[in-house]
Formats: sequence, C-alpha cells, structure tokens
Amino acid sequence: MKKIILALLVAAVPSGWAAELKLPLVHGHRGSRGTVPENTLPAFEAALLAGADVLEMDLGVTKDGVVVVSHEPKVTPERCVGPEGEKLERAVPIRSLTLAELKTYDCGSLPNAKFPRQISVPGERMPTLDEVFELVKKSGYEAAARVEFNIETKLFPYEPSLTPAPAEFARLVTETVKKHKMEKRVIVQSFDVRSLKAVKLAAPEIRTAQLTYEELLDIVPALKAAGTDIWSPNYKWITPEAVKEAQAAGIKVAPWTINTPKEWDLAIAAGVDAIITDYPADLVEHLAAKKNAK
Repeated sequence: MKKIILALLVAAVPSGWAAELKLPLVHGHRGSRGTVPENTLPAFEAALLAGADVLEMDLGVTKDGVVVVSHEPKVTPERCVGPEGEKLERAVPIRSLTLAELKTYDCGSLPNAKFPRQISVPGERMPTLDEVFELVKKSGYEAAARVEFNIETKLFPYEPSLTPAPAEFARLVTETVKKHKMEKRVIVQSFDVRSLKAVKLAAPEIRTAQLTYEELLDIVPALKAAGTDIWSPNYKWITPEAVKEAQAAGIKVAPWTINTPKEWDLAIAAGVDAIITDYPADLVEHLAAKKNAK
C-alpha cells in the first residue's frame, strides 16, 4: 500500500542525467520531507523513487548504542505518538531509550503542518541506519544501485548527555557503514568538526562535509584545516565567488535546504555541486526540464 501511495507522489526519471550535464546532484533532505514524514523508511523510499542521487538524514544513538535516524535528539510530541497512539506529554531523549523501547513509538502518523503535501504513514517506527542501508540494498528502484548517503552526526555541546562523545559517535557510525561496505557511498556531515575529524581517522575513505549556518570569513582555510571534502552552507549565504573559491581548493559545495525553483536556479547559477531539498522529486523534474531545454 505504501508503495502505491509513494508512486502517486513522485515519478522516476532516468539515472545519470545530472552528471552528464554537470547539473547539481539531488540530495533528498530527510528523505522527502516535503511529502512524507521525515527520516522514515517511506521518506527514503520516496526519494529513491524520485531518482535522488543522495539520501540525506540525521543520526542519533540509543541507550544500547544503536545508530538511529532522527533529526531531533529526542522523541518529540510534534513527530511521534505513543504505543497506543496517545499524544506525548513531553519529549523523551533517544539516548535514554533502548532500541526496543524506541521502536514502541509511532513516528509516521503525524504529518508536518509546515508541509501541506506531506502524507501520514501510520505505524512507522524510527529506523536504524542499518535498516536504511538494507532498504536500499533490497530496493528495485533504479536509483538504489547508485544512490549515496549523506548522514549527519547530530551533536549538542550544550547538552552532551543527549549523544555519545564525538569520537564514540564517529566510531559507532563508521562501524555501521563498514558493516554494510558502504564506505564509498557515504558522506558524514556535521556542524561539529570534532566528529568529522574522528570519522577521517577511523575511515579515511569516507567523505566528510562541514555544515555551516552563517556567513563565515575565510571559510576555505577552515575547511582545509578540518580536512573536509564538502562544504554544506545555509543556502542564504552562497555566492558564485564563495562557491568558486571552495571548488578551486578541491572542496565541493552542497547548500541546504532549498525548496523553490527560483532558489534552485540561483544555486545552479552559482555553480553548486549539489542541492539539498525537501522536494527531491520536484527538483529532479526541474533539472530534467533544464536538460531537455538544452
């Protein structure tokens, strides 16, 4: 049933067209947050069906050390309901729950009011990173054979109890990636450079991406010092000059989170390497139209 619903939401397109024209790659933000509850398996399936190049997601870690997919460090009343469908009275830290306890929460029934096109998928549990990799391995969608993963280590220095320490977080993530032999297809992104450096030490073949929120002066020397492969800025701060400077230093640029055709065109004109969007199907269609117009 879920696949039927997803098929009504997006249409697949042939793979390889973006690289052929050097158009930006499409990163499905939290899967396909604009149309399916974020960071759920159906959201990632929707991005695969759309033909996204990369699945973007956020990570947390349970009490028993399992890497799970969630933007928030807590099970929140805005995203999840209790085992009997009851509204949560408070947010519950993921780090305080075992995986078995976490899996009792329904994180698919509540559509996000900020995204009117978003459908609900009742009964969806917060997935593990293992489950996302397995979904892609077993998928019959064309994009699954080539899709990459942009996974964020969510760290909160002001509340360190919400996550493992940066080095431990990096170890858990890299071990999971290696278990699935996905090193060549994974990017680890973070605002916290400590976890990125730890990832590079543990698995040099995994690419890393430095997330930034505000305009930063002399960003390229900082990126080079961190040893990151990709710069992922807030899209409001990208300029053609900044993009060219980063690319000249061998650093790709993947801004977040861009959701309108006008803003996509500005990013394309700036020469970015990838675009992170809540609407991967729409962006795939937009880029395909540009290809066909050439």
